[in-house]
Amino acid sequence: MLFIVLGSCLVGVAVVLNVSWIILNWRRLMPMLIGIPFFMLLIAGLVLNTIFLVREVRRNEHHDSFINAVTHELKTPIASIRLYLETLTRRELTEQKRQEFYGIMLDDSDRLLATVEQVLKAGEVGQRSRKVERVPVDLHELVAACIHRIQTLHHLGEDSLIFEEPPQNISLTVRGDPEELGTVVMNLLNNAVKYSPNGIHIQVRLSIERDAWVMLSVSDRGIGIAAAHLKRIFKRFYRVPARNVLRTKGTGLGLFLVRTIARQHGGDAFAESPGEGKGTTVSVQLPRMLETKTKSQVMQEAL
Repeated sequence: MLFIVLGSCLVGVAVVLNVSWIILNWRRLMPMLIGIPFFMLLIAGLVLNTIFLVREVRRNEHHDSFINAVTHELKTPIASIRLYLETLTRRELTEQKRQEFYGIMLDDSDRLLATVEQVLKAGEVGQRSRKVERVPVDLHELVAACIHRIQTLHHLGEDSLIFEEPPQNISLTVRGDPEELGTVVMNLLNNAVKYSPNGIHIQVRLSIERDAWVMLSVSDRGIGIAAAHLKRIFKRFYRVPARNVLRTKGTGLGLFLVRTIARQHGGDAFAESPGEGKGTTVSVQLPRMLETKTKSQVMQEAL
C-alpha cells in the first residue's frame, strides 16, 4: 500500500510540474515541443515503475507465504513421525497399537512425499524446453482410478463422492501424458476434499462439449470462493485471503498445476462459485481425440 501511495504522489507531482511548465512557456514553441514529450515519458516511466514495483512486492509476499506453507507441510509430518518413533522405541506397546502407529506414520510419509512431489512438479511444468511423450489416454478410466484412490486415502463413503459416468459408447480419449493428467485429477479431488470442512459432498462429471472437448468438472459444497478471487486462484503460490482458507493446509500450487498442465495439453481450466460458503466447481477442458474409421467400418455403417 505504501508503494502505491508513493507512486501515485510522484505521478501527481510530475503532472503538476508538467502543467505549470506548459502554462509558463505556452508562448515558446521549441521548449513546448521538446518539454511536453519529455514530461509525458517521465510520467509514463513513473507509472510503469510503480506497477512493476507493486507486482514485485506482491510476488514476494506470495513467495513468503509459499515458503511458510511448505515449511509447515514438511515440518508437521516429520514431527509426527518422530513422535511415534520415539514412542515405539521407549515404550512396550501391544501389537495392535504398533500397527496403528505404523499406519499413521505411513500416512504422514505419504503426505510428506505428496508435498515434495507437488513442489517438484511445479518446477518441472514451468520448463518450456522439456519434452513430454503424448499417448492416447482414456480419461474415464483415469478419473475412475483417481476417485478410487481418493476414497481410499480419505476413507470416504460411496455417498460422499458421486461420479456421473458418461454412456459407455462415448469415447473420452485425449492425447497427453498419463502421469500429468493424473496430477490434474488428483489435485482437483484433493482440493474438493480439503475445502469441505463441514461435510464432504463431491460430484464428478465427465462430458463432451461441442464434440471437440472432454470436460471434467469437480463440484463441492465447501467454503466457496468470492468472485474477485476466481481467476487469481490459478496463479502460482496464490491462496484466497480468508480466515477459513488460512486454517486449511496447502502450498498454493495445486490449481496452478491444474491450469498449467491443461494448457500445455491444448486445453484450459476455470472455476465457478456462487460465493463464500456455497461451494465451488472447478472444470478442466481437454481436446478430444477423435477415432479414425477404416473404409470397412464406413461401409458397414452405410449399409
